[in-house]
Amino acid sequence: MEQTTTGRWSRAFRAAFPATIPVLTGFLCLGLAYGVLMETKGYGPLWSTLMSAVAFGGSMQYVAITLLTTAFDPLQAFLLSVMVNARHIFYGLSLLDKYKGLGKVRGFLIYVLCDETFSLVSTVEPPPEVERRDFYLCVSLLDYSYWVVATALGGLLGNFLTFDTAGMDFALTALFVVLFLEQWSRRENRPAGVIGIACAAVSLAVVGADNLVIPAMVLILTVLLSGRKWLDHPERGEELG
Repeated sequence: MEQTTTGRWSRAFRAAFPATIPVLTGFLCLGLAYGVLMETKGYGPLWSTLMSAVAFGGSMQYVAITLLTTAFDPLQAFLLSVMVNARHIFYGLSLLDKYKGLGKVRGFLIYVLCDETFSLVSTVEPPPEVERRDFYLCVSLLDYSYWVVATALGGLLGNFLTFDTAGMDFALTALFVVLFLEQWSRRENRPAGVIGIACAAVSLAVVGADNLVIPAMVLILTVLLSGRKWLDHPERGEELG
């Protein structure tokens, strides 16, 4: 039984690891940068590693650096966290079928779900000899461990780095710019990009650069939900027209 169990997990790991290599390279850079930034703000490796292990928020962790080093506003922090991570609502809904019937591991899979894991789970199918549960669990565990370990390494390296780290927090922004350009290359994805740019521009014009994130996210979410309702009931749009 032990050999069978070991062989099962070995097959799942061998199937999952190659698919997660791009995530490994990306998380290594971003996690190192996050750990270094936390160290420069006075939060040692233990704090940054705990943040990654418990919160596992990616982009929100970068935002949290500012929240931790300025006057704390609980309401703003809550709203910002909700809006930045609101995309997970759509991730969760789209993975209901894939995560159905996976037993006790389902809770953990939901907990460690991130952009990159969602992308892999949505597009990569497990080989016939590997169970779905084992494959999805290995993908999620690998992605999660990449981020936590990279953060720990960044926190440790931050003790020895003496160069100016100004601008390092732009690493995540740069990643999203690259992802946006990649999505823009596909014609069917351009409407979503236009919606995002337009909502951000409106928010910038109304509330200014210092407060645009939450209004922009609310506006984007409103437009997407409204568009979804219209697609589900196109006859309403025809009646209004």
